[in-house]
Amino acid sequence: MDRTLIVDVKKALSPCDDVTICGWIRTRRDCRGFSFLEINDGSCLSNMQCLVDEGTAAHAALGQAQNGTSLKLRGSLVASPGKEQQWEIHAKEITIFGPADPLTYPLQKKRHSDEFLRSIAHLRPRTNKYGAIFRIRSQAAFAIHNFFHQEHFAYVHTPILTGSDCEGAGEMFHVTTQTQAAKTQDDFFSRPCQLTVSGQLEAEALACGLGRVYTFGPTFRAEDSRTPRHAAEFWMIEPEMAFADLGDIMRLAEDFLKSVISQVLETCAEDLILLDKFVSKGLLDRLTSWSSQTPYARLEYAQCIDILQKSGKKFVYPVDFGVDLQTEHERYLAEEYCACPLLITNYPRSIKPFYMRDNDDQRTVAAMDVLVPGIGEIIGGSQREERLEVLERKMQALGDTVGDYWWYLDLRRFGSVPHAGFGLGFERLLMLLTGTGNIRDVLPFPRTPGSLEF
Repeated sequence: MDRTLIVDVKKALSPCDDVTICGWIRTRRDCRGFSFLEINDGSCLSNMQCLVDEGTAAHAALGQAQNGTSLKLRGSLVASPGKEQQWEIHAKEITIFGPADPLTYPLQKKRHSDEFLRSIAHLRPRTNKYGAIFRIRSQAAFAIHNFFHQEHFAYVHTPILTGSDCEGAGEMFHVTTQTQAAKTQDDFFSRPCQLTVSGQLEAEALACGLGRVYTFGPTFRAEDSRTPRHAAEFWMIEPEMAFADLGDIMRLAEDFLKSVISQVLETCAEDLILLDKFVSKGLLDRLTSWSSQTPYARLEYAQCIDILQKSGKKFVYPVDFGVDLQTEHERYLAEEYCACPLLITNYPRSIKPFYMRDNDDQRTVAAMDVLVPGIGEIIGGSQREERLEVLERKMQALGDTVGDYWWYLDLRRFGSVPHAGFGLGFERLLMLLTGTGNIRDVLPFPRTPGSLEF
C-alpha cells in the first residue's frame, strides 16, 4: 500500500501537494465548514492533524467515523497555522478501512487506569503511554544487539526446551505430549522436559568455542509470585566471555547499561518526555545521569550487610551475613545509601548456584549483582567455576546428578578457561528505561499466575 509513515511526514522539509497516510482516528472535532482529525499510525507519539472540508468527497467518505476508526487519507501537506505542529494535511480523499462504534470502543477520551488497560491488552498499544513504552522496547532491543555487535560478541540461540535446571530452583514449567499420567520413557523425549529458565549453561559451551557470545530470548519461570517485578514469561540477555574474570564482566555490565540508556535517550526523546511528565517525574534526568556516570558505585556483600545493620532502618526481612538480600535491602542501598546504580560483589557461597567460582576464602563466590534505584537487582552474574574437581565437588554436595551435566563438565576436562557472564531481565531494563513500576506494563501480553489471556 502506497503510504508515508507519520514519523517521516513530520520530518518533511517543504510542503507537498500529494501525501498519503494511514492510521487510526485519535480525536475528531467538527467545526463550522470543516472537521479536524488527529490521526496516528503508531510510528511516533505525536498525531498528524488533518483538515477535511465540508461539501467535499473526502468529508462525505468520512461520514460519522469517530475515535478508533482506521482509514487512509490522501491530501496536501501544508504549513500549519497552529503552534503545536509544523505541518497539517488538507484531505482530498479518504478511504475507511474499519469503523469503530463510539458507544462500545473501550478507549474513550479520558485517562484510563493501568489495571483497566491490562484487561484490554490487545488495544492498549493505541494509547500514548503504551505506544511510547513499546516503541522504547523496540529501540532498546536494537540497542542491545548494536552494543554486543560492536563489542564483537556472536549472537547465539540456546534451547527453549531443556532437560536441566540451570538455577537449581526447580520452579520450571514441565512440557509433555501425554494427556494423562504415563511413564517418562513414553513421552516425546523419553525423559523429563521443561521450559528453560536460562540459556547460560549452553552459552558457556558456545563461548568456549567462539570466545564471546550472547543470547537474547524468552525464558520461563513457574514461580507463584504476584509482585510487580515478576512474570512467568520474560526475555533474558545473557552474555558469556571466555578468558574473562569477574572484573571483566563487571566492566561489561556497566558499559552495557550506559550504552543502551544512551541509545534510547537519543532515539526515543519524544516518548521519554511523555513518560517523564505522566509516569515518572525526573526520568530523563536520572537516565541522563546514569548514562554518563563513571564509575558506578561498588561494594562487597559483607560491606552491604554492615551498612544495612547500621542504617537504623527497620526492615521486614532481618539482615545478617549469609542471607540473600531482599528488594527492600537492595533499594535502600541503591536509592538512599548510594543514590545511583551499584555493583555488589563476593556473595556467600551458600546462597549462590553451583556454577559460580569459589573465592580463595572458601566462604564467598566471585559473583556480582547490579542494583538500580527504583527497581533493585537488574543484572546478576559471576565468574564461572572452571576447575573440574571443584565443580564436581560442589555439585555432589548440592545433590545434583553429575551424570546429567556430563557435557558441562567436559568443558572443564577439555581446554578449560576462566570465563564469566551475566544475566539481565529485559523487562526489568525496560522498567528502568520507562519509569514503569509494574513488569506487566512493559510486556505486550504479560503471563503471570492465573493470567493467560490474549
